[in-house]
Amino acid sequence: MKKCIFKGSGVALVTPFNKNGDINFFELKRLIEFQIVSGTKAIIVLGTTGESPTITFEEREKIIKFCVSQVSGRVPVIVGTGSNSTQTAINLTKQAESLGADAALIVSPYYNKCSQRGLFEHYKSIARSSSLPIILYNVPSRTGVNILPQTAIKLSKIKNIVGIKEASGNISQIMELLQTKPLSFKVYSGDDSLTFPLICLGASGVISVTANCYPNDVSNLCDFALKGDFKNALSLHKKLYEINKNLFLEFNPICIKHYMNLLGRNVGETRLPLTKPAKETIQKLIKTKGLYET
Repeated sequence: MKKCIFKGSGVALVTPFNKNGDINFFELKRLIEFQIVSGTKAIIVLGTTGESPTITFEEREKIIKFCVSQVSGRVPVIVGTGSNSTQTAINLTKQAESLGADAALIVSPYYNKCSQRGLFEHYKSIARSSSLPIILYNVPSRTGVNILPQTAIKLSKIKNIVGIKEASGNISQIMELLQTKPLSFKVYSGDDSLTFPLICLGASGVISVTANCYPNDVSNLCDFALKGDFKNALSLHKKLYEINKNLFLEFNPICIKHYMNLLGRNVGETRLPLTKPAKETIQKLIKTKGLYET
């Protein structure tokens, strides 16, 4: 099994598109290099922020190959391989493994609304099909299913299930998990606004949306907090407060892609059924950019 535990800031990378809607590999290369030189500790592709539901199987292959080649082992490449079909998630995980990914980030099955037993069997089946390290992804606001701490702990006993991206927003639940998990099982914040408090409670870092535009600040916040420099970490937490909030005024990744375009990152529009942000959202994003840069 590959060693893929990272500490600090991992970026949930957007997928850049050209005007015709195809993958913009020139911009993807620029984004990867920008992240690595800015201190990002892991590149996460084809997750929610990467618009994975609208990416074809063939496009996935091209994106994974490109990212693995461009990163060239400098940081882990973690690929989103989740599905509400266990067999599809197995196939996607096998694809990622065959193309050189370092780990898989697997969102809980959505729409089906399975039980905790179903969650356990789903992840166990995927883990048995691959030697890739697996990071669970708990985001019940999008999936309708919550991975409870006891289920995550049970799953952590499977050798290649190594961590969880926690985006439940439930501090009590995450604290219970942090208190009872094995030392080797890592918890990553899935909410940028909660990165600082969760690291203070014992999390290992963040899988960040905000890092797409401000990777250095997100990385420094994590690094400061992880080494106990809470004064400097809190300062960056406060600095990032407005941007962390306003990037989620609409469903992710609508705002982050528009904001990156405002910054001169040519990432294109979101694919349907996601649309451009509303006019009032755009005005707030423009104002946020001005405040952040002063």
